[in-house]
Amino acid sequence: MSNGVSVRGTVAEGFEGVREEFSAVLAEELHQPGAQLAAYLHGRQVVDLWAGDGLAGDSLTGVFSVTKGAAHLVVALLVQDGVLDLDREVSHYWPEFAAEGKGALTLRELLAHRSGVIGVEGGFSPEELADDRLLAERLAGRRPYWEPGTAYGYHGLVIGALTGEVVRRATGRSIQEWFEQRIRAPYGLDFYLGLPEALEPRYLDVQPALPTPEQLAEFEASRATPNALRTVAFNLNATPPTDLVEFANSRAVRALGQASAGGVANARGVAAMYAAAISELDGRAPLLRPETIAEFAHLHTKGPDLVVTAQDHFGLGFEMQGVRYPFLGPDAFGHAGASGSQAFADPRSGVAYAYTRRRFAFPPSGGSPENDRLAAAVLRAADGR
Repeated sequence: MSNGVSVRGTVAEGFEGVREEFSAVLAEELHQPGAQLAAYLHGRQVVDLWAGDGLAGDSLTGVFSVTKGAAHLVVALLVQDGVLDLDREVSHYWPEFAAEGKGALTLRELLAHRSGVIGVEGGFSPEELADDRLLAERLAGRRPYWEPGTAYGYHGLVIGALTGEVVRRATGRSIQEWFEQRIRAPYGLDFYLGLPEALEPRYLDVQPALPTPEQLAEFEASRATPNALRTVAFNLNATPPTDLVEFANSRAVRALGQASAGGVANARGVAAMYAAAISELDGRAPLLRPETIAEFAHLHTKGPDLVVTAQDHFGLGFEMQGVRYPFLGPDAFGHAGASGSQAFADPRSGVAYAYTRRRFAFPPSGGSPENDRLAAAVLRAADGR
């Protein structure tokens, strides 16, 4: 490869084009310290690729908002089990949340990013931002930034704390505990909401973006008119403003497994999680029943997002991936991460996909542009099979 990075790993017969596309993507990106790509088809792993100095197939790194998919798979299971009711008020489970006019907001609306509780004036400290319990305590009594239920905006750093507090109040256990018991441990997934210290040697720091001067100038020009809601939602109103690379590389964040953006994983682990959600895997039935997928993976938030530049964005807890990638089915669901990572399950094709990368994307965005090419290559190969 022209950038000196060799692709390692395996692909199933018929998926050779995915390896070629992965190689081409990395050859075009200078200073890429590593990336991983994994995919399953109907519960069988068909892609397991990686590249980068010091990076192995089982290396772990911060996956940012890909974490939200893990957290909300837990919520989907608890709804499926009848433990949680989507149309119950959040305050039914968490009475303190009713303050400042939030009492009528339902769990369904919260999962669709409609609460307006995106942050706090003056921002959170690093200690608070790492700990969902502390975030929930700060947020319970806060006035929302818009009338709950009337609009939606990405609750980028707090949605897992909010939904997680509902889970804790209803069950006595955290989202992190449920994820470990119901999802991670049974399948042996390399996806952690709370990284054990013994696994720290496998963790590779997320690397800062390296924009060219031209890219940086264009980016700064595009932000000349600041979005006040985005500033709050990404804790840029704190002193100092939150640096997401430092956030992911914090041992406190990794240890506590902050449910919005603090997960640690590799592509193998993330893809296997989505495969387990929709397919038989390791002799186990799919985690989600079709009716649960239908409920969580249909559009609940039409129109513009008030925080980020997105349209028709969310189902319940998950991003609607068919909106972003038209070659997927209408009920494809998953979540991207700020470093450029992407992950989803596509029930129509039976594909589960995960791409993780160490270098933070620039401009910062969930699901960097190479995912359009990589995901399309996986779907083409799957269709060919």
